[in-house]
Amino acid sequence: MSKLENLTISKARDLLSRGEVSAVALTEHYLAKIESSQKLNAFCLTTAELALEKAKHCDKLIKSADKGKLCGIPLAVKDIFCTKSLPTQAASKILEGFIPPYESTVTSKLWAENAILLGKLNMDEFAMGSSNETSIYGPTINPWQVASEMQPLSPGGSSGGSAAAVAADLCLASLGTDTGGSIRQPAAFNGVVGIKPTYGRCSRWGIIAFASSLDQAGPITKTVRDSAILLEIISGHDKKDSTSVANKVPNFEAALDGDMRGKKIGIPAEYRIDGTPPEIIKLWETGIELLRDSGAEIVDISLPHTKYSLPTYYVLAPAEASSNLARYDGVKYGYRATLKKGEGINELYEKTRSEGFGDEVKRRIMVGTYVLSAGFYEAYYQKALKVRSLIKKDFENVFSMGVNAILTPTTPSPAFPLGSKEDKSPVEMYLNDVFTVPANLAGLPAISIPTGTTDNGLPLGLQIIGPAWKESEVLNIAFRLEQDSGFKFKPDQWWTN
Repeated sequence: MSKLENLTISKARDLLSRGEVSAVALTEHYLAKIESSQKLNAFCLTTAELALEKAKHCDKLIKSADKGKLCGIPLAVKDIFCTKSLPTQAASKILEGFIPPYESTVTSKLWAENAILLGKLNMDEFAMGSSNETSIYGPTINPWQVASEMQPLSPGGSSGGSAAAVAADLCLASLGTDTGGSIRQPAAFNGVVGIKPTYGRCSRWGIIAFASSLDQAGPITKTVRDSAILLEIISGHDKKDSTSVANKVPNFEAALDGDMRGKKIGIPAEYRIDGTPPEIIKLWETGIELLRDSGAEIVDISLPHTKYSLPTYYVLAPAEASSNLARYDGVKYGYRATLKKGEGINELYEKTRSEGFGDEVKRRIMVGTYVLSAGFYEAYYQKALKVRSLIKKDFENVFSMGVNAILTPTTPSPAFPLGSKEDKSPVEMYLNDVFTVPANLAGLPAISIPTGTTDNGLPLGLQIIGPAWKESEVLNIAFRLEQDSGFKFKPDQWWTN
């Protein structure tokens, strides 16, 4: 096998610094893999020319003291991050032709460290979805398959392209965003690592907004160490984002010692949901035993308001979306509907939004507008805000008792076939977020790591949730669990055949 296959950021960093591979060779390797992996539909834009130009620049810098922490490392980012002078569409028709004149804060931090952009990644429209099926580009296909069925599986959502690209080894790592589990659920479905940091740890400036009190950027990587490396770089205060917090950013990679002595891991009773497949329960129990064997103390805990998380989320997130998406009207940028003679500005708004937004986005805008409307604001929106506070308080109570982190499954199922939920109620799709949404409502850091597979070979993930600003703790526990579970599985590269 070539030394360029199945690389991680940390390994590629070493190869580059020792001169065993050039940034140009590494970039060409991934561009070739992207080209041969069109079946997956993970990329919606490839920036080959820019990538190779940057790679040549990195090769000149590689021996210098100011080369940057990611010099020569090829990455890709979700289509929701504004990238200066490059199309950014959030997988929506309504942003057709939009080319930002500015760069998001998070991506600018990557380029400042001389990372190389390979392209933009597919996603659910405006990050609204759990399957990557709402994208204007068409769905991404999960690189994992059940060999006996060969049925296209969902990569999860909304960061489905970001997770699939990493799992298929089309880039060394990627960036996604997480509003209700949109990094962690696809990470679990694709057998990779995905972390959502504490709300306010990373700037949201230049990220196309879905729900402003919930959205957070985060890395999707092959290993916990790689997540630590990227998270440190993209974290930090940004004066352009009023929700960005001026806390010191730790050296997350240096904290990875795997020492579990004195750690207390909480197991919430409310996450034992009726109907959860036995293989998910078995995975969870195995994770519990691995942490216990590593020296951690396992304690039973209660998060009594967990059962209200999904309905709370699906009131608050659509409410914020209806406000954020009101700016797309066809006047200043993006898609503009064609008017008939005699039609005016109201018809322009109506037609543009009707033609430009997909069905799921329209559904959430209508729900959000409804819960914010006169007569329903107090009954739904204000009540949801109160319940959100109770959910947050549950976590605070648990952590105040000395619990260092909470271990749960990431998803209630493995990856499901594309199209399998189309004819069912939207609630069927929303249930995919049942284990991930609480951390977003509470603004807490949470990571998904692959720790096992189903009987038919699909990856499964476990989630670790920590106190606010304790990403180092979360990453270190994940690091130990990653080592002890020994997940080394890779999808068969059927898409290159």
